Amino acid sequence: MKNSKDFIKLTEIFKKLRGPDGCAWDKKQTNSSLMKYLFEESKELKEAVKKGDIENIKEELGDVLLQVVFHAQIAKENGWFDIQDVIRYLNSKLIRRHPHVFGKSKAKTEKEIIKQWSLIKKKEKKLKK
Repeated sequence: MKNSKDFIKLTEIFKKLRGPDGCAWDKKQTNSSLMKYLFEESKELKEAVKKGDIENIKEELGDVLLQVVFHAQIAKENGWFDIQDVIRYLNSKLIRRHPHVFGKSKAKTEKEIIKQWSLIKKKEKKLKK
């Protein structure tokens, strides 16, 4: 699948950027130092969506993805988790919170779905405590 290769290439680019022969600026970044860029890129995406500027939306989504992969690369280097862990968690969460699609729930209306989502989220928070 071509898209998988593209994503793998993206993670390899970040590994190289942060590696011994990589970029001095990229190598010194931390999750904390990158937060201002994540917020900035999110605001730029919001503006592109407001304007309905499809090309700019595509570019800004790429910039947000850049931030996600960058943060995950730093986490991997610290032994916390990697991008695959993030993806697995997200997949699990989406399936868990959409039992009307992936399970046996009968929720059909938007109101029922939102109520169900809220209940699931509340249960998840209790389990984390």
